[in-house]
Amino acid sequence: MQEYEKLLLANKAWAADKVASDAEYFDILSADQKPKFLWIGCADSRVPAEQVTGAQPGEIFVQRNIANLVVHTDMNLLSVLQYAVEVLKVKHVIVCGHYGCGGVKTAMTPNNLGLIDNWIRNIKDVYAKFRPELENIEDEAERFDRLVELNVQEQIYNLAKTAIVQSAWNSEQRPILHGWVFDLRTGLIKDIVRLEPGAEIDPIYHYSFPNVLY
Repeated sequence: MQEYEKLLLANKAWAADKVASDAEYFDILSADQKPKFLWIGCADSRVPAEQVTGAQPGEIFVQRNIANLVVHTDMNLLSVLQYAVEVLKVKHVIVCGHYGCGGVKTAMTPNNLGLIDNWIRNIKDVYAKFRPELENIEDEAERFDRLVELNVQEQIYNLAKTAIVQSAWNSEQRPILHGWVFDLRTGLIKDIVRLEPGAEIDPIYHYSFPNVLY
């Protein structure tokens, strides 16, 4: 049996189990989605949003990329963000990184990996910004963990710099932005940073909306 065939068989077993426990499960699931959360996570296969939070299908809208970055030129992420905020009306946007992130680890080295170097460059910028703090940490493992945390922090601020988030903050006082880090060693999530609607950011990143003066 091929590896992919095991996935298909597991899917059949999962679907049968759901119907056995609730005959209307898929009728409800297919009707609509009203998630309260947008999860921007790492593409790492060890950090599935629903499993680590105990959420059910339909509760979390998910976007994943290498090292959970919020890049202002990433049309994929921005499209997901706009849909989640403006159409689905999510109340919370979570950026969840994880200790042991390969993308963050690579950013700490001079390794040349080809095309992905352009993506990892965004994490190198975070390192450069916080170089004094990071290089004051003698233990390499602790420095690695701290860069994971700082990377999540910076992505939260990148979200706050978008017109999408600022518009929703102005008109509807949502969403709240959360920066979390998942610990593969314990299975626990660490709350790193939270920005409430209207949180202060550098005025150069402010956008003007009707009847709003910064």
